[in-house]
Amino acid sequence: MRDASIIALGRVFLAALFLMSGLSKLGAAAATTTYIASAGLPFPAVAYALTLVVEIGAGVLLLIGFHARPAAAVLALFTVAAAIFFHNNFADQNQAVHFLKNFAIAGGLLQVAAVGAGRLSLDARRSANFRPVDTTSASL
Repeated sequence: MRDASIIALGRVFLAALFLMSGLSKLGAAAATTTYIASAGLPFPAVAYALTLVVEIGAGVLLLIGFHARPAAAVLALFTVAAAIFFHNNFADQNQAVHFLKNFAIAGGLLQVAAVGAGRLSLDARRSANFRPVDTTSASL
């Protein structure tokens, strides 16, 4: 049970980062959209909306462990993209550290994508309740 608790705690830590970031962007739409545009990305308003969906939507899924593998994979890709587009000024030591932190976070997310959410998750509960249909039964 201790391993399951550690896995769940890791999921909570990862999810909290994205939820806090996404929720803070809700109140700063203009500033966030301007920042996205300053990075040279096209369609900053669309990128802002997608960012909210990814950070909040996938963050919630990761937190509760529901479809955690695809949610973690999406968050990992998002995190690598954020590093590449927003933390690419390696002359600035702070940006270089953020770049490396993003890759470290993506590594943790890839662990979840690879092994799943663990026993203390909705995914585990769903798979425990799954009963395959017996197609070999004579009643068919």
